[in-house]
Amino acid sequence: MAALVNPVITRFSTLYVGHIELERCGLDGVPADDRRYPNARLLEVFDTAAALARATDALGYETLWLAEHHFQHEGYECIPNIPMLAVDLAHRTERVKIGCAFNIVPTWHPLRLAEDFATADVLTGGRVVFGVGRGYHSREVETFGNPMLDAEANRELFEEQVEVILKAFREESFSHRGKHYTIPPDVPYRGYRLQEVTLVPRPRTQPVEVWQPIVSGSARSLDFMAAHGIKGVVSATAESVVQRWFGEYREAAARYGRKRELGEDLILGFRMCLDDTVAGAIRRARPYFEEHAKFMAPLGMLRYSEEHVTAVAARQAQSATAATLDNGVANRTWLCGPPRDVVAYLKEVEQRYPGLDHVMIAWALGTPRALMLEQLERFATEVMPSFR
Repeated sequence: MAALVNPVITRFSTLYVGHIELERCGLDGVPADDRRYPNARLLEVFDTAAALARATDALGYETLWLAEHHFQHEGYECIPNIPMLAVDLAHRTERVKIGCAFNIVPTWHPLRLAEDFATADVLTGGRVVFGVGRGYHSREVETFGNPMLDAEANRELFEEQVEVILKAFREESFSHRGKHYTIPPDVPYRGYRLQEVTLVPRPRTQPVEVWQPIVSGSARSLDFMAAHGIKGVVSATAESVVQRWFGEYREAAARYGRKRELGEDLILGFRMCLDDTVAGAIRRARPYFEEHAKFMAPLGMLRYSEEHVTAVAARQAQSATAATLDNGVANRTWLCGPPRDVVAYLKEVEQRYPGLDHVMIAWALGTPRALMLEQLERFATEVMPSFR
């Protein structure tokens, strides 16, 4: 009998972007720009992160992914430093990994980010997963003195920063001469001139696994990832786009000598609401879907249709009302319904992408902590066992 060559989906993760509980969610609720919360409310994200970490640890999830963002008094994405939070969460749990989804590299000096991650890797025994992103908020990136509105300058800076970080991780000592960074500077030090520097500490876990979101699916981005061995996350994206990007990621990897099965080295993410019926799940999720669209559409970050993806690539604002949860369910950016339906769909995904072994579930901005915890438990007990 021939051996089974298609790996199955065996790894499950979840994403928490760092929102607080928001009142009056939905298109008819509080306008996004009118939300402003005191510091005491914004601190809720740390209690929620701890509760989710304990739940994912107990329920068998592989990774709790967190998002880095800055200055969001609106209460949407309020975690500014994932490696620091990851150290705390690792000491509250036993085994779950804490993923950086994603460190917004243009808000850092690349060597400070490399040091912070390496320190977290050592202190947690390798339980932090590294991830890099370019950012999408002008308020945060430009405030740190780096370009966001100039997309080409942002990408150019990001690519050089990632090159510096990877050298620091992978090489005992290194130097770098680029447009934005000269490392080390040509200065005297204790009787000699600097030629190289060493990251201290370097990550104990080697090689460092690096993840990056696939947001627009540009050839340049995919080539950059393939050239540097970076793995990809495709999340809350229309099914037809997922299929295209998975194929293009595999083709890019092949150009750099990495032969991959379709879906290998990728994570596929969905937003989700489980209920006994599809209608019931949609009803529960709708206000948070609308709140998410209300906040993200002006930033051009919805990927629920081919038209949305075109707007993302062009960095164009989108209409919050152009996306509906019913369409999101139809194009599989959202999984809403009974657990048996989710199992059946993920079994289809398994057949479609023979290299895919990792699925991530998430919820829209504003979803209450209690609902996220309920959904984590139900998914772990009624969906995950079908993939063991």
